[in-house]
Amino acid sequence: MLTRDGHSPTCAPWDGAPSALHDARATHLPYAPLCGGALYLRNPQTGYSTTLEWTANFLRNNVWGGDMIVGLVKDTIMRDAYSQAAVAEPASPDAGASGLAASIDLVPAASRHPTVRSRIGLHLDGTPPGKMDLGAWYQVHGVPGVFASAMAPSALDTSILNGPGTTNPLDRVEAHSMDYMVAFDLSKFDLGYALGTQHPGLGWSPRAPASVRDASLPGPDGIKSPAPLVPLGMIDPALAPSLVATFTAGFKRRHGAFEDGPLSRVNHGSHYGFVEQGVVLSTLQPGLSTLFVLDDGSLHLKTWSADDNALLPHIRFARQNGVPLLERNPDGGTGVPGSEVTSWLGGNWSGSADLRLRTLRSGACLLKTPTARYLVFGYFSTATPSAMARTFEGYGCTYAMHLDMNALVHTYLALYPGKGSATPIEHLIPGMAAADKRDGNGHPMARFVDYPDNRDFFYLLRRPG
Repeated sequence: MLTRDGHSPTCAPWDGAPSALHDARATHLPYAPLCGGALYLRNPQTGYSTTLEWTANFLRNNVWGGDMIVGLVKDTIMRDAYSQAAVAEPASPDAGASGLAASIDLVPAASRHPTVRSRIGLHLDGTPPGKMDLGAWYQVHGVPGVFASAMAPSALDTSILNGPGTTNPLDRVEAHSMDYMVAFDLSKFDLGYALGTQHPGLGWSPRAPASVRDASLPGPDGIKSPAPLVPLGMIDPALAPSLVATFTAGFKRRHGAFEDGPLSRVNHGSHYGFVEQGVVLSTLQPGLSTLFVLDDGSLHLKTWSADDNALLPHIRFARQNGVPLLERNPDGGTGVPGSEVTSWLGGNWSGSADLRLRTLRSGACLLKTPTARYLVFGYFSTATPSAMARTFEGYGCTYAMHLDMNALVHTYLALYPGKGSATPIEHLIPGMAAADKRDGNGHPMARFVDYPDNRDFFYLLRRPG
């Protein structure tokens, strides 16, 4: 018996020969409708991968030394491939950091606010296309409750760059490279999380030391596959009308465990955990930075502890990604750089073997104002964890975590302005459109929405009313 719109019809999709369930399987659709669309059957899919991802996976899985080849390309050809230098522009007479920020309850970042050339792909109110004042917040046109900002770490106040906590000095490239923030007012949106068809995966990470692996198990949680559950790398079609944004969720299992340091020696190497729709698919590990949503819809960012396991009956979604970029300040207010921000192995920040950590990266932070809470997605065109931590600190974030790195497909964020918009998909960076599949007529399709993807992702839905 189902209840929908005040009615409670009965439905038995297993009855008949062939049954409705049989027919739904035969469609091979990712979500095959049943019971007049009241239910969907998930059919297994091969998620979409870009050519870049496919090539990297092929090398790693089929060529001797393939992982080393991929690493060499990342460390040389791709290292600063997405870097955008901050270039000054004449100021716009009708836009300013202080006036705009006051109108949306988001104070400007603690920085200088010169006008610079912007390559952001979002349509913004209060500034001409291609121009932004560093540190200012701008309303994203046609998407209430979503705001965007730009920053170059060199513009941050010295009180931030030389503030509490330990970070490495910023080199000239990352100091003058553009970073973009997108803030979501959490009073207006709900956050969800979904696994991709292939990633993050449930087997052993090759990074976990052999000494902490149990050879009798296929993975740290005793499983290597989510079957009979069917992850699809796309949202439920019933949620599509409320969809506002999607962004990639984090590291693959291959990179989601510790090779060295204290966390490598406990809990089978401390593989990054995740929860979808209340199902703990991979254990949430103590000491790891965790973004999670409770069954009351509230969103939280914190370093997981053993005591937090008491929350598991109430967790709807969760994703872990390494150790924190910003930790809670015991005195309250803005967070402080995490204790492992400067440690290559202790932080599991990836990068090259000679400790060169500067590359394209993304992260997320929690930002609180006197009247609202914001989830902030950060895109860093080339940065080390130190630059990320200080930038999030400059915006006043209370806690921040790493998401992913090295390619636009891994640091992807898209907005969906909705009806009346001339652009149904807006990408944070225009080049992210290359990660979207195209239909038979060459028209763009929305990643994570119109077709299954191999990667896991977060999504934001408009709250009713």
